[in-house]
Amino acid sequence: MNKAYEVTYSPFRAFTREEWSKLEDHPMFPISEIDLTKLQALNEPLTPEEVEDIYIPMIRLLQIHLTHYRHLHNERDQFFDNTSKPIPYIIGIAGSVAVGKSTTARLLQKLLSMTPEKPRVELITTDGFLYSNEELQRRGLLNKKGFPESYDAKRLLSFLASVKSGRDTFEVPLYSHLYYDVIKDSVQTIDRPDILIVEGINVLQVTSGKKTRRRVFVSDFFDFSIYVDASERDLREWYLERFKKLQQTAFRDPDSYFHRYASYPEKKLLKFANKVWEEINLLNLQQNILPTRFRADLILEKGECHFVRGVRIRKI
Repeated sequence: MNKAYEVTYSPFRAFTREEWSKLEDHPMFPISEIDLTKLQALNEPLTPEEVEDIYIPMIRLLQIHLTHYRHLHNERDQFFDNTSKPIPYIIGIAGSVAVGKSTTARLLQKLLSMTPEKPRVELITTDGFLYSNEELQRRGLLNKKGFPESYDAKRLLSFLASVKSGRDTFEVPLYSHLYYDVIKDSVQTIDRPDILIVEGINVLQVTSGKKTRRRVFVSDFFDFSIYVDASERDLREWYLERFKKLQQTAFRDPDSYFHRYASYPEKKLLKFANKVWEEINLLNLQQNILPTRFRADLILEKGECHFVRGVRIRKI
């Protein structure tokens, strides 16, 4: 074990990238047949080596958890002498803006759906549960978009409760990054998933930062949780690089909320992007997101260029 990854009496077991990639033989996936460009987000490189070394062992670990989850369901049915339909297994994915959560979520969805059981795997993001820009403006929270208080927590908790109650079909509100707002009256319909992946920056949060009587939290509904981690320096760099690429692509659309920045010279654009990072994203990371890191079951520790350098697993 690499000494740099050892923490005395830590509740986590740590692995270097090399150690993780050499774990128990895992099922072979036809990685060459997967179009990785459709899974990776902007400015987030995804290589076959990354999939093979990091994500395939993770899929094998999740298969172990899923197998025990199914066995527990069957044994409980036997104990209660009844037959009930399986409840979806929920995986939560958290981490900072620009860390690569979306790529991780889409890749896990694809790989899990390819396992021998061929489960139905659905993916949602918590962006759809943000309050509308109009409501955020009314509450004075537009500059705190992404902070815990900017989400309709009751609606999100109600959705997760319906998933775990055994309902067959449910709806998720949709969010548009083009319009930078929730799309009114638009929903994603989810039908009887075996596995549901819930991705969002604050999904491991246990408080809204203000007094509340709420004692049920989003993470209470998770069966397994993942935190995607990276240094603040790398996160800032990735955010700025993504912002520059968005200026050359999405911002050019006249319908884009950020269209006004499409003509900014690079120096002015970076000044604005740095301001947004400092005053919103970094503040949210330090106050709300990063403190939830050790609530996860698995932590992906990223290094340069979004490649994972280490993995931590909660001991059981």
